[in-house]
Formats: sequence, structure tokens, C-alpha cells
Amino acid sequence: MARPVLLIAGGSRGIGASCARLAGSRGYDVAVNYKSNSNAAAAVVAAVKKSAGKAVALQGDMSIEADIERVFDAAARELGPITHFVHSAGIPGKNSRLDAATAATVREVLDVNLYGGILCARAAVRRMSTALGGKGGSIVMVGSIGSVTGSAGEYVFYAAAKGGIDSLTIGLARELAKEGVRINTVRPGPTDTEIHEPGRLERITPLLPMGRPGKPDEIAEAILFLLSDAASYISGAMLNVSGGR
Repeated sequence: MARPVLLIAGGSRGIGASCARLAGSRGYDVAVNYKSNSNAAAAVVAAVKKSAGKAVALQGDMSIEADIERVFDAAARELGPITHFVHSAGIPGKNSRLDAATAATVREVLDVNLYGGILCARAAVRRMSTALGGKGGSIVMVGSIGSVTGSAGEYVFYAAAKGGIDSLTIGLARELAKEGVRINTVRPGPTDTEIHEPGRLERITPLLPMGRPGKPDEIAEAILFLLSDAASYISGAMLNVSGGR
């Protein structure tokens, strides 16, 4: 029986890397996309292979259409048809109020988180939808609890981009409901990864309901659940993994 094939956009570090390692331990072959850190991607690939899975690292900027299409094609060529996709490529931009943010910062945050997320979802749908010749599949977008809280004083532009991912999830789930493809979003709260500016996590930890940030593996568990057949009747859902925030 063929193993499921998972492509992770932004799979070399943080939540994406945890998701790749966990997926490998649960029987997936994994394509690990990265933008620039080839060493980190290679380490994740090695971890997946230790679990007896196949894995490959694929460089590409997932805010650029040509790179997205190239990475999807390469993943299928190396591992077989993509059955599962996780969009974990994201940046918050420099922390600031909106009135202090540069246009370049806002543009980059929207391009990576929202524009790239939409194009990645489109690429997955084109390959998975039974109406387009695919065999179905499961998509999980990594959103943010910021789409609920608004992230005032820090990065409302990032929160707005993640709010767009929420809307994408709702609408696309309805488009695909009879085409064998499920799409859901996991909304992490503050998580102990490299995405934060220095000192931010320490500053906000006392404000968190559980008194601690999340761990990447905790977010990955939720992602793997939504990818799996155990979630076969779940589509269009936003799952908060935010410690009560």
C-alpha cells in the first residue's frame, strides 16, 4: 500500500519542522520546502528518513507562483502524487503599530502569509480535486490566533493576513466539499519558535492564560489530526491551539 505523501510549505523550522518529523513517524513520506536554510531542511529530512519514510528537501519561495508550482511538481516527481499539504510558510514582519509600519513590511507579510497561502492552496487543489482528475486529499493551513485577537500594537497587518486565511478556509471547504478535498486551519497562539523578535516571547508569556507559550510539537499534533482520516468529516474548521487565549 502506497504511503501518503505530505508537502509542507515552510517545513524546515518551527511548527513546519515538527509537523514533518511527526508525520514521518506516522507513516507519511514528506517533502520539506524551505526558502534559504538548507541545513535545517536537511536535518528534518534526515529525521523523517530515520522513521523509515522517504523525504526530500525542496527549495522555493512560497510567495512566488513559479516557485510554488515547481516545488509541487518536484514533490510529486520525487515521492509520488501529493495527498496531503500543510501551509506553514509565514512571517510576522517587524513588530509595530500599523501607523509605524512601512509599506514594504506590510507588502511582504501579505505576500508570504496570504497571497502565497492562496496560491499554495490553489496548487494543492489542482492536484487533489477529483473534479480535476485527482484522488482527493487534505489541506491544513497554519493560521494564527491573531486573526481573532487582532494583535493590536504588534502587527495588525499579520493578523489581517491570517484572517484572510480563515476566510479562504471557509470558502474553499465549501467549493471542494464534493471533490474529495478537505481544508482546515490550525490557529496557534504564541509558540516557542524562531518567528518572534528577540525578547517578545518573554514579554508576553506572563499574559498567557497557561503562563507559557505553546510548543511546536503541540501544534503539530493538531495539524496531523486534521490531516488524518480521523478528521474525515471536518472541513472548513478553525482549530485554536492557543492555550485558552
